[in-house]
Amino acid sequence: MSESILQYHILGLFFSIALLTGCERNSTDVAFQRYHDRLASVLDVDTIPAPTTSMIPFPDVRDLTLPNPDIRISLLNAYELRKCDLFHLIAERNSILGKVQDKTHQLQYELLLINGLNRCIATLDKQSTLHTELVLLETQKQRQLSHHLWNMVISGKEWRQQFSPVSTTFELNHFPGFVENQEAFRNIAGITTNILTKIPTSKQSIDALLYHQEQIHLFRYYGQLFYSMTRARDWLLATTALLEAQENTISCGPNRNQQKATYLRNVFFKFFAEPIQPYLAELDSQYQQLQPDLITAFSIISPLLDAFTPYHRTYIEGQLHASFRAATLKHVKFWQRTFKRCGIKLGN
Repeated sequence: MSESILQYHILGLFFSIALLTGCERNSTDVAFQRYHDRLASVLDVDTIPAPTTSMIPFPDVRDLTLPNPDIRISLLNAYELRKCDLFHLIAERNSILGKVQDKTHQLQYELLLINGLNRCIATLDKQSTLHTELVLLETQKQRQLSHHLWNMVISGKEWRQQFSPVSTTFELNHFPGFVENQEAFRNIAGITTNILTKIPTSKQSIDALLYHQEQIHLFRYYGQLFYSMTRARDWLLATTALLEAQENTISCGPNRNQQKATYLRNVFFKFFAEPIQPYLAELDSQYQQLQPDLITAFSIISPLLDAFTPYHRTYIEGQLHASFRAATLKHVKFWQRTFKRCGIKLGN
């Protein structure tokens, strides 16, 4: 078989797999729909259409990017800093490749430069002209660090794509990108704290930025997490409304026919308690683990830009999480009072 024919067959196989994958419904959405439909069947009422889920978009880069004038050190002056191990760093930044660095490389350079300037200043005569110049330069550079970090997160391709909303939930029992993003933003939160308190960032943390950028580039984790929580909330609200509308028709108790209540109990255990409840708990757990570092990372800019406030308030501060938990609690409380009224023990 010729190479071109082989490539054709491989390409055809790839698109066939992609087509089949695209036709398969998301397992989580299927689980919510099946649960809802089974309840409607037992209650002998019509099902409702799947809820419509909308998201607040991550704002455009042009609306979020902060100005950051490029303060460079000429090679002539930089040469005087060779004893501080800064000459090579500055020369590399002034090279052709250095002028087209991505946002992560730029932040790395600025952090390393600040550390180097601090070391150099500590060794110089405080009365020297160079000491005065470097103190001024360090002050200017330190002031710019927060903008460099902010611009990296909101406009660096790999970082920004994590927060862009998607319209696909996580599959049941599969949450790709959690560990990678947890480690990445734990590192960023640490760097943020250092910048805000003017504490030098370790070279290990600086070097880790590129590693984490590489680790997260395959994912759109936060966008998928936020959509998954929103979608679950919408399904729960719709299904709870269905149940509450029929609550008075669920006859149970002493000397009453328990058949409908028993059927509902079976649906609860088979279609909610087993597949959906652990999924909800995992979404809740992951968000709670990640939120502190997200809050810290985005606190690098204060006050927040107006364009970012709605997104931040909903997804970072936790409005979505609060509504997600409220919807979960409301749904669970329906079952708690129904089972209590009907004398059904959840442990059985």
